[in-house]
Amino acid sequence: MRLTMGKIHDEEFNSFRGITMLSAWGLSLVAASFFFLWIGHLLDELLGSAPRFMLSMFFLAIAGCLTELYLEVRKRMKDF
Repeated sequence: MRLTMGKIHDEEFNSFRGITMLSAWGLSLVAASFFFLWIGHLLDELLGSAPRFMLSMFFLAIAGCLTELYLEVRKRMKDF
């Protein structure tokens, strides 16, 4: 009986850990996007270059976060 309870507890913990990891990546993506948008906006104001830097910094943040997420998933799949 104890072994069964431990197995159920481990499955619940692993699902909670997955949800937590996805939430952390989502928060990271949003925070990086806003930070890079802000930096791009400041550069655009400083240089007078419409939305060029703002958009390029935004896409750079998205690409960087997705790259890191992909590498994390590959690492976890290798360990799995």
